[in-house]
Amino acid sequence: MDKIKIRIEERIIEVHRGITCYNLIKRYGHDNKVPIVLVKADGKLRELSTVLEKDCDIEFVDITDKQGMMCYIRSLQFVLIKATKDLFPDSKITIEHSLSKGLFGEIYKDIHLSIDDVYAIKKRMLEIVDANMEIEKKNYSKEDAIDLFREAGMDDKVSVFKNVNESSIIIYKLGEEIGYFYGPMIPNTDILKCFDLIYYDPGFILRFPTQEEPTQIPRFEKHRKLAKIFYEAEKWGDILNIAHVGALNDEIEHGDIVTLVRVAEALHEKKIANIADKIKKNRDIKLILIAGPSSSGKTTFCKRLGIQMRVNGLIPVPISLDDYFIDRELTPKDEFGEYDFESITALDLELFNEQLKMLLNGEEVELPTFNFITGKREWLGNKVKLPDRGVIVIEGIHGLNEVLTASIPHNHKFKVYISPLTQINMDAHNRIATTDVRMIRRIVRDYLSRGYDVEYTLKMWSSIRRGEDKNIFPYQEDADVMFNSALIYELAVLKKYALEELYKVKPESSVYNEARRLIEFLHFFKEVDKEVVPTNSLITEFIGGSCFYQY
Repeated sequence: MDKIKIRIEERIIEVHRGITCYNLIKRYGHDNKVPIVLVKADGKLRELSTVLEKDCDIEFVDITDKQGMMCYIRSLQFVLIKATKDLFPDSKITIEHSLSKGLFGEIYKDIHLSIDDVYAIKKRMLEIVDANMEIEKKNYSKEDAIDLFREAGMDDKVSVFKNVNESSIIIYKLGEEIGYFYGPMIPNTDILKCFDLIYYDPGFILRFPTQEEPTQIPRFEKHRKLAKIFYEAEKWGDILNIAHVGALNDEIEHGDIVTLVRVAEALHEKKIANIADKIKKNRDIKLILIAGPSSSGKTTFCKRLGIQMRVNGLIPVPISLDDYFIDRELTPKDEFGEYDFESITALDLELFNEQLKMLLNGEEVELPTFNFITGKREWLGNKVKLPDRGVIVIEGIHGLNEVLTASIPHNHKFKVYISPLTQINMDAHNRIATTDVRMIRRIVRDYLSRGYDVEYTLKMWSSIRRGEDKNIFPYQEDADVMFNSALIYELAVLKKYALEELYKVKPESSVYNEARRLIEFLHFFKEVDKEVVPTNSLITEFIGGSCFYQY
């Protein structure tokens, strides 16, 4: 048999032509303690089932890489589905959303899911992993794939693919179980040794390592408030009668998308009004603190909350945290020696708290202005006094951190966490990640309003996420209320603008594979014209046309 030459890092090895990437890592990647799940062959991302037919450069992709971690999780989900169906053949399993560094889902069967059921499913999953079962990959015509999904009772997948312009569809098999997953998979279950499955009423949480700690399961933390807001999102989905992308596409194609948009926006307005009512009800509240990750729609939310507060007879007084930056040369630096503007110590906390106390005591205060060109604080005579029915509103990444407002009594503060916590999933087994929604929002806004190209945004995203993990997510459960800024129709509107940018990413770019992933993801959505979006919608903060947000 012919031999081919493979370069792995600095080594050049000779192997038989036709070797799979899986067998290659078995021989040459065995020293890696972190699971290798994909490879890059001459820079292109490939599954481990890929057969090598010619000389090439190979780079192993493990789960410290984002694409690798997503592959690991998808494959683990398939094992979970298989184990559940083995034990409860007539059950229906749904993977719904992220929670507590894992995935929350539910299993619907004749008898309500119990903790013993979850233990049994985990035991079966371990058996499947230990058996090193093959995850078989087969290519079907679109018509044959739809027939298979229909026979298996997967109407959600039938609904998605009947509106997708694809000639063929890849279906994976694990034993007798079939599935479709939106991205590459591993070829054998023995790679999936690190996981956990726990009962979390009324369902379960599938747990796995993180990119930062790829060989261990992170400590479990209950996120009761976040779980509650996800439950609310599920109820909103029921109200809108849109459970997955296929149902949304049907509504766009054959239904009344205008009414769907109006009802979705009305749900937002009602929630914002309820938050304003809570603030009005508690007369001690004098300070509203709003925080959330990038591209959550904080600017528009603040404006709309302000209007509802005025309806209740309150006067919002906005104060910008950006004006409390310390002089640039005094800014702390991160581990890379760069200025860390996201650190809470980059703010003059002493001055900020002093002025808050003065305002709450009824005194007039001259607020500072930070000059971002000179990197210096300026005093421009911007004087403010809190009116009788005034409430200070502060929006910023540190809003939920008690250190920010340490000198203000707790009963005077009301904290709001905002994030687009996805209401819609691709289908019963494939969720839409909140971070993907935010990333697509950011891509569109960065290009349309800030002049940043898509490569800049994608390259910055990991840094943005690190800042959120450090400064925002640890404090989300401290919020008095959470607001889900997701809109069930938004990706159908954002698609056009995002694709225009994503197609510009060249194959030689370091973010090409990520761009391709987002392109393939967006192709499952039918487009909705921006003209149906109200001018006060949170989405106009990203696509333009907002009555609040100036481009």
